Amino acid sequence: MQDKLFINGEWVAPENGATFPVINPATEEVFHLAPAGSESDINKAVEAASAAFKGPWSKTTGKERAVYLRAMADAMERDLRKLSELEVMDNGKPYPEAEWDIEDAIGCYRYYATLAEELDGKQDTVTALPDDRFKSTVRYSPVGVAALITPWNYPFLMASWKVAPAIAAGATCVLKPATVTPMTALEIGAYAEEAGLPRVC
Repeated sequence: MQDKLFINGEWVAPENGATFPVINPATEEVFHLAPAGSESDINKAVEAASAAFKGPWSKTTGKERAVYLRAMADAMERDLRKLSELEVMDNGKPYPEAEWDIEDAIGCYRYYATLAEELDGKQDTVTALPDDRFKSTVRYSPVGVAALITPWNYPFLMASWKVAPAIAAGATCVLKPATVTPMTALEIGAYAEEAGLPRVC
């Protein structure tokens, strides 16, 4: 279980060392102390995401981004049982539902990997105009850093619904999970790290 924040491709302790208790709803017992990011930590995360976006990341092709998304999905699938068990402890939902949520999230990364590849084929599409003196083409470009905030009820799945399309589109992002269910969302950082998502040098 993660006890640090994932910022700029590294696991770092919150600047003030603060944590908050994570409670298992089934037992009402504290089973972990999660890292509590401060305003300063959030600013560092946004600065790192902005620098990464301004670097080579926003210029990657959809095909390149799809490789990262599929690598993340493959690692999640390998850890399906571990993630499902963590989701049960964190959220309190029955194991079969938690496993379904994780499987759905894995499918989400693969779905957006395909969309990222298809995006390449849509670049510079010519749009028909009624006046031959003019030409119009469509170009899809990422715009910057996405701020992602997720609720408590589908912790891993809803985080994935936000992270996967951001990566597919070429955006960078800062994820803030619900404080009552942060654990599986934190694991997304581990999968991004394992997949080799580039960090700011």
